Amino acid sequence: MTVLILVPAGCLFAWVWNDNQDRRDNTQRERQGVEYLTALAPLISGLAEAQSSALQGVAAPPASLTTAVTNVSAVDARLGAELGTRERWTNLRDKIGKFKTLKGDAEAVFQAHVEVADLALALYASVQSGTGLLRDPDNDVSHLQQVIAVDLPTTVTQVSRMGDLAMLVSAATPARKAVLAPQFGASVEFVNASVDNLTNNLQAAAENTTSTTLSGNLVSTLDQFRRGVEALTRGANPGGTPNPATMATAQAQLQTSLSALSGVVSRETTTLLDDRLDSLDLRHAGILTAGVAVLALTLVAGALHLVGRRRASSARPGPAPAGPDAARGMGRPGDGYGHLNQAPTYGDAPTQRERSGVLR
Repeated sequence: MTVLILVPAGCLFAWVWNDNQDRRDNTQRERQGVEYLTALAPLISGLAEAQSSALQGVAAPPASLTTAVTNVSAVDARLGAELGTRERWTNLRDKIGKFKTLKGDAEAVFQAHVEVADLALALYASVQSGTGLLRDPDNDVSHLQQVIAVDLPTTVTQVSRMGDLAMLVSAATPARKAVLAPQFGASVEFVNASVDNLTNNLQAAAENTTSTTLSGNLVSTLDQFRRGVEALTRGANPGGTPNPATMATAQAQLQTSLSALSGVVSRETTTLLDDRLDSLDLRHAGILTAGVAVLALTLVAGALHLVGRRRASSARPGPAPAGPDAARGMGRPGDGYGHLNQAPTYGDAPTQRERSGVLR
């Protein structure tokens, strides 16, 4: 009976335990992914600043990019081997290191920066896919991770390209304008689509979330970010001559709003994942407690059953004990051998006495 209970109970316990452990491991991996993506956000901003600086003739990378590279290297040193990002990051870092040696005209320099930025976006996608963030089951985390891993970096990259392409188009010859103008127009469309996707994902996350702070924190930062993008688009002046002063002011505003928005989204996502880990840890403890309780109760029930069987066996009546006559090999009265138990007589007691008298 004990085995019949323990086997299915043990199978159920193992299934629930392994399922909970898998969910915990997946959440922990997603948590690492958010940490890596958070470190990449300043890198995207630094690359955008380096691109604009290079087009203005400044060969040395900005301090923001140097700091971002150092920070990402530190995160990759801890998580890169586990997340599978080591090779991608090493390649990207080497290409960033070659910025100061770039040669060629403005378009060649611009194209070199575009290629590096695309590698950075590919690293984002690798982290998003490799850590399971892309498949997160919760609505709020799913939309927030899409903002961190896709919408924000893509928007920043495309806004930067839009602004720099506007300057290249304005300074290009008619022949080159024919080539660069379509790229500029596509960049403007891409920016508008990226901002719309970002806004939709943030709204979807805020509509169905367990966080009590997400909606309030996003309102001001999202509005500020959108205003920065709109200001930069006005400065780029699609179809006309760009206004460098307006674009410079808009870029500064955009960097500030980007930092704030990225920080809010990263913190909220991290908090949601931490809350999930706490819940899974609590469930883990509950599963273990329930398993131990089932095992203990089953063993106690088995022990009680065994004791009951032993008591029942000891209380069962055995064969009747033999009497003293049986010990002497004599029969019992009524068994057909009663005469064997009687002493031989020679008449009644009075006759015996008479015979005694004659003898006297």
